[in-house]
Amino acid sequence: MQQTLIAISIILVTIGAYFVMTKLYTRFSYPIFLPVITTTITIVLLLLVFHISYENYMVGGKWINSLLGPGVVALAYPLYNSRKILMNNIFPIFTGVFIGMLFGMVSGLLFAEAFGINRDLVLSILPKSITTPVAIQITTSLGGVPSMTAVFVMIAGISGVVIGPAILKWVRIHSFLGKGIAFGSASHALGTAKTFEYGELAVSMSSVSMTLSALLGSILGPIVVWIFHI
Repeated sequence: MQQTLIAISIILVTIGAYFVMTKLYTRFSYPIFLPVITTTITIVLLLLVFHISYENYMVGGKWINSLLGPGVVALAYPLYNSRKILMNNIFPIFTGVFIGMLFGMVSGLLFAEAFGINRDLVLSILPKSITTPVAIQITTSLGGVPSMTAVFVMIAGISGVVIGPAILKWVRIHSFLGKGIAFGSASHALGTAKTFEYGELAVSMSSVSMTLSALLGSILGPIVVWIFHI
């Protein structure tokens, strides 16, 4: 009974925090106020202030986490509605995701090498633009540190949704197709969540790009490591 009450309390607090932060973002539409960022910070602060362990939080948090699967499946709906546009633009979508994935890996690699980061962390940074479950598998196969990869994936996602809109505006990319590809290939699930602000087409393109990034990343990762002799 006590575990049930704790679980319900955790779920209600998390949903309540997200609802409040969504209202905040609606009022002040700055990237730094994205609900996924502010809600995460709020929950972390609450856990620290009330000395609640991660294990206790996950008594209820695991039920929220279990909705991730259905949430991803739900992306099939806007994808289905945009199927004709998808088929008509298959080449630019594939090309854009391929270039984005290759640039994301190589840029992370060069950045790590420039600062003299050790090999394990370099391999952990490599799949940073790929959704977490796939990125962790790639890192494990390459010999990196999975826990560090999860951190880098989160950093890539958050920085992408915060800085991405300004970069897209600067390079004058206004099409929903281009925005969807950019966010999906650079910021995975967080980027896809951001594209809901741009409409159904952008969401569809982002979900396709996120999936393609996972597939291409699994192939490109070992090749990049081999080329650069890591």
